[in-house]
Amino acid sequence: MQVPTMAEMMAGGETPEVLFWVGCAGSFDQRAQKITKAFVTILDKVGIKYAILGKEEMCTGDPARRAGNEFMFQMMAYQNIQVLDGYGIKKIVTACPHCFNIFKNEYPALGGSYEVIHHATFLQQLIDEGKINMKEGGAFKGKKITYHDSCYLGRANDIYEAPRKVLEAMDVALVEMKRCKSNGLCCGAGGAQMFKEEEKGTIRINIERSNEAIDTGANVIAAACPFCNTMLTDGVKNREKENEVAVLDIAELVAASM
Repeated sequence: MQVPTMAEMMAGGETPEVLFWVGCAGSFDQRAQKITKAFVTILDKVGIKYAILGKEEMCTGDPARRAGNEFMFQMMAYQNIQVLDGYGIKKIVTACPHCFNIFKNEYPALGGSYEVIHHATFLQQLIDEGKINMKEGGAFKGKKITYHDSCYLGRANDIYEAPRKVLEAMDVALVEMKRCKSNGLCCGAGGAQMFKEEEKGTIRINIERSNEAIDTGANVIAAACPFCNTMLTDGVKNREKENEVAVLDIAELVAASM
């Protein structure tokens, strides 16, 4: 795939409409790389002028701050802000709620103020503007899909409708879990839990959440976060349902339906 970097664009005297912040998961995790590719496919098809930072992109520092390493977070944040401001970046779109939340709500205190959009909202805007056209009788038409609210997208930033509207545009049968929207249950990855062993309890939180999703009878569990994707996929495997239930990001669903 030909993905332009900021450095290449600036060298050619061009500026992108948006900077696509790929994030650590989208860059290095084999599963999340598919989400990145799906989102880039959509951007290419729609004709959005975008760029990524490539080798200049560091982690936002979100996991470090959540785990309590404030010094490391601030070092990473200042480095990112220098790079972003150096390129004169105004608008950032990201497929990770963790990156989205920290850029939007926590970078301004350190002097990094940008217009930050999560890909769920961005995709909804493209659908509303008529730039994304779904195929008649697309791949997921009529399929039962349940959507899992990511904590950093839902409760932290009040984004509940955008991902659901994206799914509804695909003509799917959206079934909600009992715990959804502001009452949703965490998948177990937030707050740096992704990187440590859980505390003692009777059931792993990702298994409990995956069971709730599977019990809706959905063929697809839709997510909008690479961490949620990992946790829910593990939960589905635990129930040995991976042949019946797919865990997909909304970008993958849209890319397959265009």
